[in-house]
Amino acid sequence: MKIGVVTSRTAWIVVGLLWFVGLLNYLDRLVITTMRESVVASVSMTEAQFGLLTSIFLWVYGVLSPSCGFLADRFSRRRLIFFSLLVWSVVTLLTGCAQTFAQLFWARAAMGISEACYLPAALALIADHHRGRTRSLATALHGTGIYAGGALGGVGGYLAETIGWRGGFTLLGAIGIGYALVLLIFLRDADVDESAAVHTEARPRVGPRQALRALFGVPAFSAMLLVNALVGVANWTIYGWLPTFLGERFHLSQSEAGFSATVGLQVASFLGILCGGVLADAWSRTSDRARMLLPGMAYLAAAPALLVLATSGSERLVLGGLAIYGLARGFFDANLMPIVRQTVDERYSATAYGFLNFIACATGGVMTYFSGALRDAKISLTIAFEICAVGIFISALLLLFLKRPSQPARHEAT
Repeated sequence: MKIGVVTSRTAWIVVGLLWFVGLLNYLDRLVITTMRESVVASVSMTEAQFGLLTSIFLWVYGVLSPSCGFLADRFSRRRLIFFSLLVWSVVTLLTGCAQTFAQLFWARAAMGISEACYLPAALALIADHHRGRTRSLATALHGTGIYAGGALGGVGGYLAETIGWRGGFTLLGAIGIGYALVLLIFLRDADVDESAAVHTEARPRVGPRQALRALFGVPAFSAMLLVNALVGVANWTIYGWLPTFLGERFHLSQSEAGFSATVGLQVASFLGILCGGVLADAWSRTSDRARMLLPGMAYLAAAPALLVLATSGSERLVLGGLAIYGLARGFFDANLMPIVRQTVDERYSATAYGFLNFIACATGGVMTYFSGALRDAKISLTIAFEICAVGIFISALLLLFLKRPSQPARHEAT
């Protein structure tokens, strides 16, 4: 396929439109972690219950991700993205109306349902439009929107202290509902895009049994499931408990801890995902394992950085360790969907990503709840972050030794 098709204007417009959706996707799910003091003061709950608000989101989100990925492989990805954004924005708005822990719990579960459809469909749609050597970069640019949303999650503490945590959720929900209408007008599926230089062929219908056999018959996909399980533990422990960890260790206010825990991490991840996308695309010209080796080497450096984060009494060293981890995470996120496209039949790529999302969210949810239970038992969160460091080291080794299947994935562009 000609490079002009890969780099058409429509292909980059899709990335631009989805950039802001990715931002809202992570901002809406994470903002509650930096509002902890205000939420707990308003709605009575234990530390474990507060951790459960993130865990239930992750478990519901994760369990539904494979099914939502299958829907994205079978039906219009554009429509799935639109409805996902619209529904989770309504749920975000309604979260601000919750008066009891039970209401918050079910609101977070509903958010998990509504957000589950987005990432598998969005990343597959980007890969549909970018079918050659811009694939990692396009994925990376979209990922910067996710990181921007994660960084803005730190604004939760500020919103809680100014307009109140309820007002913060209402504001974010209203913004998402408005942007959903923008997507309805401008977003296009690759197979119906009239502006593309060459039409892609219609996406074939696939069955669930066929998809499962195709995915779990590939050893590399099983290895990636384990990698994502371990990465999910680290990511969600940091998202869910780092603001609290930093606030208590360095005596920071709610807003200071929120910004320290999110902004540095997301800025580093932002740089990492851009560098990871550009370097992987360039290296892939000479090595078909570039997209696996690059994040593997990055995570090999990130494991000791997490140990520093867990044990150091220096705020600078802790934030430095967090920055190194953020860079490595960016390298991984830029190449996750491209690795999927290299290792499985691309007809099932969204389904495959859904399974990877599921395992990351399931393990991340367990670890988030476990960390809250540690606090209830008066045990330091240091143990949780040390577990994360070990998991990232194992993930690095798995990526470094990951092999492509002997037969290339269907329609894979090199």
